[in-house]
Amino acid sequence: QLQVVESGGGLVQPGGSLRLSCVASGFTLDDYAVGWFRQAPGKESEGVSCIGKSGLITRYDDSVRGRFTISRDNAKNTVYLQMNSLSPEDTAVYSCAAQRRNGDTCTFTRAYDYWGQGTQVTVSS
Repeated sequence: QLQVVESGGGLVQPGGSLRLSCVASGFTLDDYAVGWFRQAPGKESEGVSCIGKSGLITRYDDSVRGRFTISRDNAKNTVYLQMNSLSPEDTAVYSCAAQRRNGDTCTFTRAYDYWGQGTQVTVSS
């Protein structure tokens, strides 16, 4: 089965850190850009970060730039999202998605091929 699976979510206090993982199953990620999206209750889904297939190109939403870092290890078929200095505004379900591309770039469009089911991140004291 072709899918991506997220892990690493949980409850963390403000100022804390979490690292999310996105692992591909049934295919290899080396031809895919990967994006992280999040959706808080009552809000629309928004793009958080994305990474091109080689890892050289990355993008961040303004709300997380400087706090979050996206990276990938194609040998492990995994993309990571390191989240530091978390605040309650970061509380959401975080999903990863993979998009097959020729070019070494990424976007926050919804036109991704495979979507994970999401992992809950809750930032609260």
